Parts: sequence; C-alpha cells; structure tokens
Amino acid sequence: MAGIYVHIPFCKKRCLYCDFFSTTLLERQEAYIEAVIEEIKTRRDEAGEPIRTIYLGGGTPSTLSAEAIRQILAAIHAPEAEEVTMEMNPGDANATYLQALKEAGINRLSIGIQSFQDELLQHIGRRHSAQQAKEAVRMAQEAGFDNLSIDLMYALPEQTMAQWEEDITTALDLNIQHLSCYGLMYEPGTPLTQKMENGEIQATDEDTENAMYDRLCERMRQSGFRHYEVSNFALPGRESKHNSSYWDGTPYIGIGAGAHSYLPPVRSWNPDNLDGYINGIMAHSLQRESETLNEKDQYNEQVMLGLRTDQGVARSAIRRDIRPWIEAELLRETTGRIVATQRALHILNRIIEDLMI
Repeated sequence: MAGIYVHIPFCKKRCLYCDFFSTTLLERQEAYIEAVIEEIKTRRDEAGEPIRTIYLGGGTPSTLSAEAIRQILAAIHAPEAEEVTMEMNPGDANATYLQALKEAGINRLSIGIQSFQDELLQHIGRRHSAQQAKEAVRMAQEAGFDNLSIDLMYALPEQTMAQWEEDITTALDLNIQHLSCYGLMYEPGTPLTQKMENGEIQATDEDTENAMYDRLCERMRQSGFRHYEVSNFALPGRESKHNSSYWDGTPYIGIGAGAHSYLPPVRSWNPDNLDGYINGIMAHSLQRESETLNEKDQYNEQVMLGLRTDQGVARSAIRRDIRPWIEAELLRETTGRIVATQRALHILNRIIEDLMI
C-alpha cells in the first residue's frame, strides 16, 4: 500500500547545518496550507491503492497549529492508514498541543532532539534546550503517544565520545521505541560549513566518527533494538513503515513545495519555491518535474537502498561479482539475500558503487 509525504517547510529558526528546503516566513503558513489541501484533493488517488502511511516532515511541522494538522489529515482522508507520523521540534511541545495532535490523528511522533548537551545544541543552532528535549518526550508519553522516535546526531563540533555515550544513555532511559542517528554532514553553502572553512570550528576526524557509530550500534543492539537501516534502530515491530517504503520501492505521493513522489517507474518533484508552489497550485498550473527510471536506474536504486537495510538485496537480482566482498566478510548471504555486515557499514558507499551497473 502507498504512502503520502507532506512537506511543511516552515521553521522558526534555521539550523546552521540544514540544507533542506525551508523558510522562516511563518506569515505564509495559511496560504501554504490552503495550497497543500488543494494539491491533496487532486492527487491523493494517484497511487491507485490504499494509503497505508502518512508522514508530515519539514522544515518543522510543529510550527503549524493542531487545527492546521487536522485539516491536512482530513483532506487526505485515509482512515485505513496504519502509521501517521509528524516531525516535531522539542521547543514546540506542550501538553495541550500534544493532546490536540493525537485527537487530530497523529499516532507517531519523530522528535528532532539531535543532542542532550546544551553546548552542542548551541554549536549547531538548535532552538531548544536539553531539558526541553527530555520534557517533550515525557509530555508526549503522558499524552498517550506510545510510538516515539527521536533524532540524534554525532560527530558534532567539539563533541566527545563521553558526551555521545551520555546522549545514547539518555535516549534509552526515555523509553523510546525508535532512534534515528546521523553523522553531521557539512553541506555546501550552510553557515556551519562556512564556520569550518573559516577555521572557527573543526570537523570530527574519520576515526572518531566511525568509533561513535560503532558504539551506537553496539549500545542499541545490547538494548534490544533492531538495526534495520544504516541510520535507524527500532524495537521489534516499531520500525518506521513510511520510511521503509522509500527503501523497498513502495509507491508514495509527495505533497508540498519541494516534495518528491515515486510512482514506479516515474519519480517527480514539486518546485522548491514557496510562492511558486502556492501560486502554481491555486492556478492549477504547477510545473512538476519528473524522470522515468529505466531498467539500469531501477537496478542501481535497488542495490543502493537495499544494502542500507538489514533485508539486503535478493541474490538473484545482483548483476555484479560479489565474491570478493563475501570473502572479505563485508557482505554475507542469508536465505537467498545479500546483506552488508557490520564491518561493511563504514565503506558501504564503495561497495554499492562496485555493485552498480
């Protein structure tokens, strides 16, 4: 069954490392939501099958009112949806808002915490504190949310291994069901990259970053979490159904400025321009770009995305010689599928490139 992704580009403050399409023009929210609902009305049936998952990402969806969230979900009108996720900044959480989100139909929250260290949060320009992060999880649980994911980042400027250990421990102590963890990327053009280029901060060295990742994997495994994708860990049965659809080729529709859709074999995307999107939708003249994936493209995506997961890729689907990687114990075969080993994850991109055609 298909999924729907809704992009909410609004942020009260842009993080220093972010290169996603976002805007701080909060006064444009009302017009944007009107356009999003109009796009939903015209596109929700494109997938030709029931909507299984809904995901509100951004940007910062929690800058919207609970009523706006309710209106979006009402427009999608997918009572059969099993998972309805919304991303949230901890600074936006309060008991009244969280209860209203639950009543609107949100049944899973993804809380962007990034770190439980105030000094590290300041380094990357986050607008919440460590205490707010912990309180957000607690309040969400008290509001009845029992499917909670949080995001953490490692290899942050000046982050020590001891701080990273403490962040992992704090996350586990909060009794969450899912954890997404990403090493900091210095994307071109972002303020954080400029700081690094100016010598104001120093990037974490590769050995330390790899050690942080290995320690994360070890701790999560010891705590009973399934490492089901390179950057994602879940208690059994609490894997993100929506994100998994990106990795296994399930069709999805992307709503909003800059949102991507995939209706095999066609991928399409909306312009990442706020006014261009709003005006185009309301005038029924939005120019959506697209590409049709040929057989080679589809194979390469299958390898690239599949090897990032613990499900791997069907042995019969792989068209390149994998014996050297198996002999090096970087790939393994299990029940007819090829899966990356833990040792492979540091050089996974190199392996994937070798197996592409």
